[in-house]
Amino acid sequence: MDKHARIYVAGHRGLVGSALLRNLQAMGYANLLTRTHAELDLTDQAVVEAFFQREKPEYVLLAAARVGGILANNTYPADFIRDNLAIQTHVIHAAWQHGVQRLLFLGSSCIYPKHAPQPLREEHLLTGPLEPTNRPYAIAKIAGIEMCWSYNRQYGTRFLAVMPTNLYGPGDNYHPQNSHVIPALIRRFHEAKLVHAPSVTVWGTGTPRREFMYSDDMADACVYLMNLPDDRFVPLLGQDRNDGLAPLVNIGVGHDLSIRELAEAVAATVGYAGRLEFDPRKPDGTPRKLMNVDRLDALGWKAKTDLREGLALAYRDFLARTGADGMPATGV
Repeated sequence: MDKHARIYVAGHRGLVGSALLRNLQAMGYANLLTRTHAELDLTDQAVVEAFFQREKPEYVLLAAARVGGILANNTYPADFIRDNLAIQTHVIHAAWQHGVQRLLFLGSSCIYPKHAPQPLREEHLLTGPLEPTNRPYAIAKIAGIEMCWSYNRQYGTRFLAVMPTNLYGPGDNYHPQNSHVIPALIRRFHEAKLVHAPSVTVWGTGTPRREFMYSDDMADACVYLMNLPDDRFVPLLGQDRNDGLAPLVNIGVGHDLSIRELAEAVAATVGYAGRLEFDPRKPDGTPRKLMNVDRLDALGWKAKTDLREGLALAYRDFLARTGADGMPATGV
C-alpha cells in the first residue's frame, strides 16, 4: 500500500480498529479515512454507498462489528446476527462496486466448530457444529468470509479474511457485563483490590484453554498481509482454487493457557492478593480454542508481545481511561 493511498479503517474506535489505526499512523500512512457510527451508519446501505462514492477508498480494513462476550451474545443474539450481516454486506459490496484494490475482513476464532481438532486450522471451517453461546455472531462472520470468497471468484476482487484469536489491549471494552474475559478480569480484580475483597469469583470451572493476543500485534499482522506483493497475496484469495480452502488466514500466537492460569496472571498484574474462586454453574464456552498459525508463519510474520508484557500494557490502559477508584475519568 502506497503511503498516500486512501485507506478506510471501518470501526476505528474499537479494540481492533484503533490498533489498526495506530499501526498505520506509526508506519506513516497519511491518508486514512475514519468515521464514527454517528457519522456513518454501516447498517444503512444507501449511506455506505454514498460514502464510497464520495471518498473513493483504495483499501479497506473492515473491523466494524457488533461484539461482546458470552453474556452479550446470549442476551442479544438477534442484534448480533442482524447488525454484523448488514455491516459486512454493505461494505464488501460497496468495495467491489467502487474498485477497492484490497479489502481485509476481520472475523473471530469462534467461526470454527466447537469440537474441531486443535489447534484450529483454516480448513476446519464448516466441518462441525458451532458453540451455541455465540452461534449468531459466528454465522455472520462465516457469511462474511464466504462473501469475500464469492466476490473473488465471480468478480476477481482481492478480498482476504483474517481470523484473529482472542484479543486484548488499548481501547478495550471494560463494561462489567458485556466485556471479554481479560478486560472483565482486569476490572474485577482492580475493584476487588480497592475494597480489599477477600475473594473474586470467576465464571466457569477455569479449565477451558484460550489463546490471547495483544491487539497491536494483531494490527501489525494485518498491515503486513495487506502489504504482501501480489505474487504472495493473490494465492491466498481462492479465486481459481479448487481445494476448498477459503481466503482465510488465522492470526494468533500459537500457544494457549487455561482460564485459571489467565486469572492468576491478571490478578498478579493488577496486584490483587485475595482468593480466586470459580463458579461451575456459569458457562465455560468452547473447551479449547487454539489457532494454528502455520499459514501466517509461512508468510513471514510472528507475534512479538508476550502475555505478561501485554497484560501490563492493558492494565496501564485501563488505569489511564478510568480514575484510581475504577470510575470513568473526566472526559472518558
